[in-house]
Amino acid sequence: MSKEKSIFKKYPSLEQATEIKELLESNGIESILADNVPPVDVTFSGSTLEHQFEIRIKQSDFKEAEKILEKRAENLIDKVDNDYYLFDFSDEELYDILLKSDEWNEFDYTLAQKILKQKGKPVDKDLLNSLKKQRLEQLAKPEESQKAWIMAGYIFAMLGGLLGIIIGYFLWTAKKTLPNGQKVHTYSEKDRKQGKIIFIIAIIIFPTALILRAFSGI
Repeated sequence: MSKEKSIFKKYPSLEQATEIKELLESNGIESILADNVPPVDVTFSGSTLEHQFEIRIKQSDFKEAEKILEKRAENLIDKVDNDYYLFDFSDEELYDILLKSDEWNEFDYTLAQKILKQKGKPVDKDLLNSLKKQRLEQLAKPEESQKAWIMAGYIFAMLGGLLGIIIGYFLWTAKKTLPNGQKVHTYSEKDRKQGKIIFIIAIIIFPTALILRAFSGI
């Protein structure tokens, strides 16, 4: 089993991330606190990356870590105020929290289950596991076709620009981390092949272009 650590959770503040890191380590799970997402997770989708703090652990520890956080959330539920915003959510919205647990904190995820159960709605381990599986399948799907970036990549590659190498490399190798720690390619196989071609062309033309520019300046 590889000892490489994958992104387990992301938090908007250092305080929150540090608290979770200490909790995991007190339960025997090694973790690393990282500032923001790594370049390998960058996509060309146009969205900007928010400043976040990541907790990274071994993929083999994910299930145990989730249990620890869920237990922590369960201990906090009894202290929640009756005017907490989740109590105004519809059943559909609460089930959406269970489906997209990666977008919510552990407290809200656990509380959504409790509220649904209090309403007499079906919530059990089989359902939760099914929703997690469904969510992983959704997130594992490659990004939409990157035609604009592929075209730009070819143009910069043919012009001998360094940007052609960068675009080609990311289209070819970029990966995203799923909530279970698994890493999958960000782009489709077709787009990755185009990225590889762009990268190779750019690698060949870039040094030649540098030499020609150097001689033209003499």
